[in-house]
Amino acid sequence: MSEHKLRSHDWFGRKDKDGIIYRSWMKNQGMPNDMFDGRPVIGICNTFSELTPCNAHFRDHAEMVKRGVLEAGGFPVEFPIMSLGETLLKPTAMLFRNLASMDAEESIRGNPIDGVVLLTGCDKTTPSTVMGAASVGLPTIVVPGGPMLNGHYKGQQIGSGTHVWKFDEDMKTGKMTQEDCEFAESCMSRSIGHCMTMGTASTMACMVESLGLTLPGAAAIPAADSRKKQMAQLSGRRIVEMVRENLTIDKILTREAFENAIKVNAAVGGSSNFIIHLIAIAGRIGVPLQLEDFDTLGSKIPLLLNLMPSGKYLMEDFFYAGGLPVILHELREHLHKQVVTVTGKNHHDNLQKEVKCYNEEVIAPLSKPFMPEAGCIVIKGNLALHGAVMKPSAATPALMKHQGRAVVFESIEDYHARIDTPDLDIDASCVMVLKYVGPVGYPGMPEVGNMALPKKLLQQGVTDMVRISDGRMSGTAYGTVVLHVAPESAIGGNLALVENGDMIELDVAQRRLHLDVPEEELARRRAAWTPPKPAASRGYVSLYIKHVLGADKGADLDFLQGNSGSAVTRDSH
Repeated sequence: MSEHKLRSHDWFGRKDKDGIIYRSWMKNQGMPNDMFDGRPVIGICNTFSELTPCNAHFRDHAEMVKRGVLEAGGFPVEFPIMSLGETLLKPTAMLFRNLASMDAEESIRGNPIDGVVLLTGCDKTTPSTVMGAASVGLPTIVVPGGPMLNGHYKGQQIGSGTHVWKFDEDMKTGKMTQEDCEFAESCMSRSIGHCMTMGTASTMACMVESLGLTLPGAAAIPAADSRKKQMAQLSGRRIVEMVRENLTIDKILTREAFENAIKVNAAVGGSSNFIIHLIAIAGRIGVPLQLEDFDTLGSKIPLLLNLMPSGKYLMEDFFYAGGLPVILHELREHLHKQVVTVTGKNHHDNLQKEVKCYNEEVIAPLSKPFMPEAGCIVIKGNLALHGAVMKPSAATPALMKHQGRAVVFESIEDYHARIDTPDLDIDASCVMVLKYVGPVGYPGMPEVGNMALPKKLLQQGVTDMVRISDGRMSGTAYGTVVLHVAPESAIGGNLALVENGDMIELDVAQRRLHLDVPEEELARRRAAWTPPKPAASRGYVSLYIKHVLGADKGADLDFLQGNSGSAVTRDSH
């Protein structure tokens, strides 16, 4: 029994008609009377779907969580929400992140749940569920689904996502046949789990562990490793204790926790998508977090993890080397120590036992980092008045200061139609510009910012070019890519005004992105510009277009910012 009154008592503790309804229909599942004796009811929010391959093993994880909940004296109830599969869902899973967060929020609030376990894996399933849980405010613990085992192809180690771009280039240049590619597909995805590179899924797993929302060491355990099931079971036990302690999510997600997460993300070479998701989570919990914070707090943090796409190794190697606890230990002097986690202790106390790195080729000590400054940076200028982001650890150093002629693609269709045409006027010094792929413009802000280079330049041996868009880039991708340009082109940002032949300057050291066009000419172009027709006139997509915030604000819906708490004051009968 808990010392404080539980929410579920307002359902199952009733002695009236409504209490009969609430208990009786649950009993059709074979539940005895003593399940309604006041024990904590734990919701298991399951993002399982066979259309989300990264999460297809979550039925097993849910059963392990249930086992832990029962062992600790709780009452487990599993419920589904919309699952977001990055690889299959069109036009982009990001379009539906906020919808899934609403699903999670209302499912948690509207049901007799005292604490919640979030089963997360593929990219958007982590931020969406955390956003929803933050808007309710119950005790919450996250169980990351785990990465796939390392890929192996013809004697080399290959990484999901990262090698997709390489295989595509090899196909275009004749280095790889279609038969080779189909064989490599199976070699790359050879087990259950999400991308085993430091893509967005792995970044999100590290994010929730660094925020304090998981048990220590949860992020890097491969999905196929039996210790992942152990972690799920232990998390089931712990959430029951958290309910009894009234350790709610708002006590964990403090400003200091967000600052820790930003620094950890830099050290692991995490995805640029981390920025947009963390801002959105902060907006739900009511913590002030600005785009500039990511540069101020993270850009000077060294790279300690040698993982694709910024390095050589993969998540399985990261786990064997010691996992995120080693990173937290190395960064201990950079992190806020008095920040509570789901254990009820801070990271410092969680790591009191010996933390050892077992492979310094994978995890470097702070004194000998793989890169002295690795965090994502924020750049501004007349082409990005509200800011844009870059990931230096995945970029080409020689392109960090560059001036080039713009080659403009007016839409993703325009890009696909022209990029490999022999007469495209482009060379390696040019700057590729893609418009109308932001939150409003696409809609949903897809991962198309890392545009594939023209076939004719790939055949010449060109491996990178400066690319600019208001879209996103897969965390598994690489290149000198300027992303999340805000304001976006579809709402009249200056990106919409760029024309072929304009000169663009990128100066990463000065945090500058400048379109070399006189203000008078920009004013003339603006007067002639007309916004594109909205992509939808009904349904959720129309609602999204009308209410989505800019990338610099986390691309949440404006009416979802903040939280509504857990109270439900009216009954259903």
